[in-house]
Amino acid sequence: MDLVPRYKEEHVFIIEAFIVHSVRESGRKGVILGLSGGIDSALVAKLCADAIGPERVLALALPDGKGGKDLKDAQRFAKSIGIEFQVVDIGPIATAFEKRLQASGADPIARGNLRARTRMTVLYYGANTEDRVVMGTGNKSEILTGYATKFGDAGADFLPIGDLYKTQVREMAVHLGVPPEIVEKTPTAGLWPGQTDEGELGIPYADLDRVLLGIELQMDPEAIAEKAGVPLERVRHVQALVGTSVHKRKMPLIPKLGARTVGLDWRE
Repeated sequence: MDLVPRYKEEHVFIIEAFIVHSVRESGRKGVILGLSGGIDSALVAKLCADAIGPERVLALALPDGKGGKDLKDAQRFAKSIGIEFQVVDIGPIATAFEKRLQASGADPIARGNLRARTRMTVLYYGANTEDRVVMGTGNKSEILTGYATKFGDAGADFLPIGDLYKTQVREMAVHLGVPPEIVEKTPTAGLWPGQTDEGELGIPYADLDRVLLGIELQMDPEAIAEKAGVPLERVRHVQALVGTSVHKRKMPLIPKLGARTVGLDWRE
């Protein structure tokens, strides 16, 4: 058995049905999402537009400054699928936070997380004022490794591609006609100059997804290394990422006192 996550065309139908149901159940008029110019947000925008109609989708570009090529790619893509597109420069907002917190000398991760949470705040303000739900753009690879900012880019009402590994995201994006300049772009959260996903994760997505699939299938580390064709130390590294990020995948824990406790045994 090869450890390779497989994309299936029926995944598109399942996700679009999920989007339709989620928006209908929320009672909101439409959706809002951050459109970065990267593959994940482009795919979510396309799926939402196809599922509920482009007139019900609002995309916000949230650059820290001018935005550059990513902003142009986002604007061009939004126009091609017929969705509304707006730009909000978060630079002055984040700078105001840093000034107030005296955080100009903080490490890049702390400052990057501050920007991610600023973007979330802007998205939810738009959702509140426009009567929309926030569609997150996180994928399964990011969710399992904790490669997201808690209450930042991980803050959303729904995660349509949250059960697709990054390699599956690429395949679906190609299938749905997302432009090559977006599909082939080096993945980055854009939180500081030169930052890349794979650089921070310490492993290429192609290897990461094979290891994560082995973990999902509850295989032993040695078997994962053999079947995925990656060194055992990389498997251990990914296991550590998954293990130390459990808190990012759960509601804040509550000590059990009542008959049913939210986040534990209160099922909804």
